[in-house]
Amino acid sequence: MGSKTRLLIILIYKFMANRYLLGFDVGSSSVKASLVNVETGVCAAAAFFPEREAPITAVKAGWAEQDPQMWWDNAKLGLKKIMSETGAKGEDILAIGISYQMHGLVCIDKDLKAIRPAIIWCDSRAVPYGEKAFNDLGANLCLTHLLNSPGNFTAAKLAWIKENEPETYSKIYKIMLPGDYIALRLSGTPNTTISGLSEGMFWDFKNNQVADFLMKYYGFDNSMIADIVPTFGIQSEVSAEAAAELGLKAGTPISYRGGDQPNNALSLNVMNPGEIAATAGTSGVVYGVLGEVNYDKQSRVNTFAHVNHTADQTRLGVLLCVNGTGILNSWVHHHITPNVDYPDMNIMGAQVPIGSDGVVVMPFGNGAERMLENREVGCRIYGLNFNKHSEANIIRAAQEGIVFSFCYGIDIMRQMGMDIHTIHAGRANMFKSALFRDTLSSVSGAAIDVYKTDGADGAAKGAGMGIGFYRNSDEAFASLDLFAHVEPDMAHREEYLAAYARWKETLEQILK
Repeated sequence: MGSKTRLLIILIYKFMANRYLLGFDVGSSSVKASLVNVETGVCAAAAFFPEREAPITAVKAGWAEQDPQMWWDNAKLGLKKIMSETGAKGEDILAIGISYQMHGLVCIDKDLKAIRPAIIWCDSRAVPYGEKAFNDLGANLCLTHLLNSPGNFTAAKLAWIKENEPETYSKIYKIMLPGDYIALRLSGTPNTTISGLSEGMFWDFKNNQVADFLMKYYGFDNSMIADIVPTFGIQSEVSAEAAAELGLKAGTPISYRGGDQPNNALSLNVMNPGEIAATAGTSGVVYGVLGEVNYDKQSRVNTFAHVNHTADQTRLGVLLCVNGTGILNSWVHHHITPNVDYPDMNIMGAQVPIGSDGVVVMPFGNGAERMLENREVGCRIYGLNFNKHSEANIIRAAQEGIVFSFCYGIDIMRQMGMDIHTIHAGRANMFKSALFRDTLSSVSGAAIDVYKTDGADGAAKGAGMGIGFYRNSDEAFASLDLFAHVEPDMAHREEYLAAYARWKETLEQILK
């Protein structure tokens, strides 16, 4: 966008009162809507529906489906509430951004209607289809072009439908990710992004095009792929029909779309090589930005196009997931220290020396870990001495074990060529613990900045970038509220590294 055009846009907006950006975050638990004041960057109102966790249908073990209509209904409820709370009108909204649960599959027919429930991210039925493609096509071809195994991603889910539901498959006009579907309902126009295609395993990074070799292998027609639009930019506009249904203004631009983890990184202003966005809820995610096309030969991490990836600027998001994270801390709370709240647990753990006085905990008790090449090693506690150790040692060893698992994954990212120097995180879950933050910074050697932010706010600001109101992410996220800044404890770093080395040595013995 030229500087004169951008100036004109800003001048027009300056004469509008009550200017907002609207963000939707379509999760599997709920859909959140957020109105962000475009001038201050502050969230004016936010709401999520349903207020209790949304249902996931599991017809068989390992299956997970949701009705896309449910996402739309909940988006409408959230929007209605925040519009009422702020008194905003449709014409007050400058642009709309969308964040969404990754890797899902929505199939629509020629009438642009969903023809079956969406197969969502945690559905595992397609694993054999991805594994067979990986073996048949070869690791080298898949990793050099897709940067991943086809795995259990969207393409493999579509292959499952093709073989098991041929009648449904024959009706498919376009395939969509969950965020593409919400954009379709807003605009009546089916489209997608390179970032979205990459997370579904439909993008060939080597040839910078749809992965024809995988489409041919599965027997997919390329016409199923919706038109590709930029991640930031005018992707489509709110239709007259949707405007009447939602109380929005027809023609309002939809100008940003990103999967939940890339969008979380955007929300934390993680856009450049060497920066990392991390979350540590029930499971943990480390999402780092890589500035060159690369991959892990053992496929222990996933690599997708980041939201600012273009043909001229390589920006890849390397995603590491650790299943056993906050769930371990929660287990300790409920079963070891049931009468101690989380803040006091953190204080207790901090009284124990670095390395937990010899207690070592493996946090992998929440299923198989991709980082460990899909091994399921379970949670294990080593070195516990009944005569000298207490609950406090287990608290610290558990938090250290979680940190060390993060750092083990960060080591994989460094092997891929990532120069990691900064970790950004939201103020939530494990990152509320100073013990956890200090240990992660000191072992990784990276500074940590903890902010108050969320995905719907980030999507709204992404929309502001998409229409050119914000020049770049630094401007869009200048209002981020910094909760804590942590630097590595250089005075004790050798002790942290020695504890990490003992943990790695224990893990390597398990993996033999």
